Amino acid sequence: MPAFSDSASDAIASSLAAVPAGTPVSEVARRLLELLTGGEVAPGTRLPPERQLASTLGVGRSAVREALAALEILGIVDVRPGSGTYLRGSASDLLPQTLRWGLMIGKQNTDQLNELRAGLESYTARLAADRISAEQLEKLRGTTATMAESLEDLKAFVAADAAFHEVLATAADNAMLTDLLQVTRSLLRVYNDRAVRDRDDMEAAHAEHAQILAALEERNGERAASAMVAHMATARDRILEAAED
Repeated sequence: MPAFSDSASDAIASSLAAVPAGTPVSEVARRLLELLTGGEVAPGTRLPPERQLASTLGVGRSAVREALAALEILGIVDVRPGSGTYLRGSASDLLPQTLRWGLMIGKQNTDQLNELRAGLESYTARLAADRISAEQLEKLRGTTATMAESLEDLKAFVAADAAFHEVLATAADNAMLTDLLQVTRSLLRVYNDRAVRDRDDMEAAHAEHAQILAALEERNGERAASAMVAHMATARDRILEAAED
């Protein structure tokens, strides 16, 4: 059988270095995790075969096999029998999944994550006030209108709420900030999806988004940030209530 050859996989192998003798599986997994979430490997890329990874790292194939199994559990790679092992998504897609396993969010971590998200969202609103385009403003008007029209449809309301924040993050035009927001939102998603539970919650959330939109239309960064801080404060209370249920 001819030797395995794949330029992308070969590049992955060449980026790895041998690990010290006796290195535990966890270190092999950590090396692979750092490489795969570093943004240099494209989603869908096939990893080198176990034997090539084992040779490059200087470990046994069983250590590589166990490390890949751990990464599959974390959602980092997709092991396809008879085909190979593939990277599942981009770094910003993978990190929330990985962090979710590590944090096992409880009330204290949820509260701290909400504080982090509030700071990120308010800064996003401040940046967006200066950078938002006419097209993006129109999209925000559309999502806000959809929220107003969906007070009897919780699923549609939540989707419009999420879309508002996604457009706002894009308008801020800061890729690092967008990635950090995606991580915090993903970690809180299980609670975010339950934070708006009745018409009163939806009406309050819609009014808060309308205030943010009004500030953005005025291109008033200070007011946009303040409106977002107010929105995040009430959202935090609702999320913490959901976390305790």
